[in-house]
Amino acid sequence: MTETSPLRTRSLRFRVTAICLGVLSVVLIAVIVTTATLFTAVSHRDVNTLLTDRIAYARQLARTATGPEAFLTRIDGRSVRAQLILADGTVVGRPLSPGESEERRVVRLRGGRAWTQGAELTLSVDNRLLDRLQSRLLWGMAIAGIVALLLTAALLWFAVRYALAPLDAMTGLARSITGGHRGRRLSPQRRDTELGRTAAAFDDMLDSLEGAEARERAAQQSVRRFVADAAHELRTPITGVAAIAETLLQSDRDTPVEDREQLCLLLVQETRRAGRLVDDMVDMARIDAGLTLSPSPTELRSLVADQVARVSVIHPDIAVTVRGDATPLVADAGRISQVVANLVDNACQATPPGGAVTASVYATPGWAHLEVADTGPGVAPADRERIFERMVRLDASRDRRSGGSGLGLALARGLARSHGGDLVLVDPPPGLDGAVFRLDLPLSPAR
Repeated sequence: MTETSPLRTRSLRFRVTAICLGVLSVVLIAVIVTTATLFTAVSHRDVNTLLTDRIAYARQLARTATGPEAFLTRIDGRSVRAQLILADGTVVGRPLSPGESEERRVVRLRGGRAWTQGAELTLSVDNRLLDRLQSRLLWGMAIAGIVALLLTAALLWFAVRYALAPLDAMTGLARSITGGHRGRRLSPQRRDTELGRTAAAFDDMLDSLEGAEARERAAQQSVRRFVADAAHELRTPITGVAAIAETLLQSDRDTPVEDREQLCLLLVQETRRAGRLVDDMVDMARIDAGLTLSPSPTELRSLVADQVARVSVIHPDIAVTVRGDATPLVADAGRISQVVANLVDNACQATPPGGAVTASVYATPGWAHLEVADTGPGVAPADRERIFERMVRLDASRDRRSGGSGLGLALARGLARSHGGDLVLVDPPPGLDGAVFRLDLPLSPAR
């Protein structure tokens, strides 16, 4: 039992759009985090540089400033706050609030002035401005990212619809074919792209399916025709058997013995005719189902010679000869004899009295061949393939047999192909009439 799992059929447009937005969101978050980290690192570096520069400047200014007030006036500013603690503990400058600054440096002043002796200078940077700037930057980037995501989602929704239009075309084609419109194809302009390869594979699948459907319909028609023809063929001998049996039953004791024997002979002939037809039908059914062969080492010319000797007795008015050297091969001897018998029987049936039938055996690399040529009326070019169909008989000039089933050549070709070979009708030699059938068989058994 085949196990199946339900296919997830969420919209492909939704999937592609969601995946793209997810990737874009991750990228935007990474950009924001990276920007915030870089901004913090750069701002700390700039603050440290600013404090270092202001300390250097304060040390230079301590040598020339006349007093602490003048000194602080030059040092204290908007970005850098300064507070001076003199040696006697006097605090000069605005008090520093711990919450206003994060970066602070304490420096001992040294200079020629009396007030600088033992004085400590505290410099701090108010980071609130940087924090506000960083907050605005992050919020701006977040808002821009959200707007970009929304705009991208809208564009992707329509862009993906356009990109997936070929899939909609495939869906429409599949539905039209399901509705009975055969023969339509996608016919992609390019086959080196993903959608092109998919469309080409889709067309190949449709060709295969429609070809299989056509072959199935042809096979069904062939089976119906075969069954109808077989029933028609069987009706004749069965009717004959029934009529002869009724005649025998209704005959009285005064009926001459010769008449009774003649009726019994006719009954046996009709019975054998029906039996041959049934046997041929059974063999054709076995070939269709996969005939099981019993290959063994054999020799083709000896098989042909046996059948030639047989038909020479049955048709003494026809010169039947065999040519060629011994040709060993591995095959089912019984089935090959059946093919050879069919060929030489057909040739003798088609050859008028005084004619000739020649069976030629020869070999080529890897193959054994048998050609059976007759001096009959030949086969028209239009009938060269039709003659191998089931229940097909040619006109009376070619087919002079009585009681044939019309399955002989079809059965012979089927047996040849079961061996990995073939049976074909070839052109006769120049200047000669008649038909030439060639049997091709591999020297080694077909797998």
